[in-house]
Amino acid sequence: MKLRLTKIAIFLAALIPLARLVWKYLHDGLGANPIEFITHSTGDWTLIFILVTLSVTPLRRITRQYWLIGVRRMVGLFAFFYGTLHFTTYIWLDKFFDTHEMWKDIAKRPFITVGFSAFVLLIPLALTSTAWSIRRLGGKNWQRLHRLIYLTGILAVTHYVWLVKADLRKPIEYGVVLSILLLYRVGVWLSEKASKKRNQPAVPAPARREAEVTKG
Repeated sequence: MKLRLTKIAIFLAALIPLARLVWKYLHDGLGANPIEFITHSTGDWTLIFILVTLSVTPLRRITRQYWLIGVRRMVGLFAFFYGTLHFTTYIWLDKFFDTHEMWKDIAKRPFITVGFSAFVLLIPLALTSTAWSIRRLGGKNWQRLHRLIYLTGILAVTHYVWLVKADLRKPIEYGVVLSILLLYRVGVWLSEKASKKRNQPAVPAPARREAEVTKG
């Protein structure tokens, strides 16, 4: 019951950025360039939700609040939702589905290619964010696939850095958070690898010699 109420609260909270955009639109609060405002806002929230998704596992391990794993998929789906809004704003409101203009943009501005790649990587993650997908793929295969979220985060931060060029404070802040999360993941992986090595049963000397003879 507690987890269900928490999920409802997170779901409603995750819709606040969209509600804020709608409110600003209805009250002429999107500034002189509404398309740019919407693009930047949805891009920011896509990256924020990606980072929150990546933060769930470390928080769960550090705080031992194991219920957090129950909200990770929903947060990830909101990353895809705002990423879709971000991408749709570009191809619809900015380029009006003009593929020729979009190709020119891609050739001229590499940050668009990087951003598009990040969005494409979110698609299989969103499509497999169901209990059925976990059963179908198998736990280990599902986990391997969903490690793409780390690459997505790297591409998204790179997209932001290349986009801004001048005032890099905000993308650098996102980059620092992402770096901490990646370093934590690497640290856990190295720790688990070392633990497995320590716990491996020692092979008796005669058995080692027999194995070497067999291999020879």
